[in-house]
Amino acid sequence: MLIDRNQSLLLVVDIQEKLAPAIHDGTDAIANNRRLLASAGRLGIPVFVSEQYVRGLGTTVTDLLPLPAGAQIVEKMHFSCTCEPGFLEKLAQTGRRQIIVTGMETHVCVLQTGLGLLAAGYAVFLAEDAASSRTPENRAAAIARMRAAGAHVVTTEMVVFEWLQKAGTDDFRALLPLIK
Repeated sequence: MLIDRNQSLLLVVDIQEKLAPAIHDGTDAIANNRRLLASAGRLGIPVFVSEQYVRGLGTTVTDLLPLPAGAQIVEKMHFSCTCEPGFLEKLAQTGRRQIIVTGMETHVCVLQTGLGLLAAGYAVFLAEDAASSRTPENRAAAIARMRAAGAHVVTTEMVVFEWLQKAGTDDFRALLPLIK
């Protein structure tokens, strides 16, 4: 199944100021999220950004700001975005059925969100190079579990090129520097 830019949205889970410094390869994950956010903004793909327990973990890292126009920030206390009151209704209002999931920590909030989205009938695409945990072992276990549950494990470049579909367009030329 290819990712369809008219059927997908980007969900960035909990990449927050006080959590990010403790994440294994967090700088790389943040850079890939920046690429995905810029691509989604250029292509008009809806964006949701969750923030877990803002009082304790802070807000989204400044490296990801400003968010694309129209991005929705979802403050949450549940580990899974899907357990937060009103979240699934907001997703349903977009009409999108493919969810590209990224974020921190892969084995907690990203995993629980991904499993909740699968249970709600969404096609889930985990951008594994844009998701990480404090330890590589926890990250690997989460990726394996999500794959076994039916999530598609992809990379940032896979997402961007599937959104683009072809070369030679203005969008392709605009986004190419993000990949090089």
